[in-house]
Amino acid sequence: MTYVVTEACIKCKYTDCVEVCPVDCFYEGENMLVINPEECIDCGVCVPECPIEAIIPDTHSDMEKWVELNAQYAKKWPNITRKKNPPEDADVWASVPHKFPEHFSPEKGGS
Repeated sequence: MTYVVTEACIKCKYTDCVEVCPVDCFYEGENMLVINPEECIDCGVCVPECPIEAIIPDTHSDMEKWVELNAQYAKKWPNITRKKNPPEDADVWASVPHKFPEHFSPEKGGS
């Protein structure tokens, strides 16, 4: 099992989870974070730190897409190990559903 960052993180990018990760397995894109599933030790300490519940175990149904996306972009994006301020409009985006098709753009270096 591993944990993955899902669509809820897009355009919110709270980084509370990053500070508690004992193995520094978070990576940062323009609009979201991802977890490297090969580095994640399945401890789950990041889950309660995410204010929008964007981090989910890969054992939930329909997580294959997110495991693949997290693995792919963890290899491309820079590692993040310290908490940063979220985007100014993060709270506005926190409850917006279906953000992936419109706000995830691999052409721009990912989301």
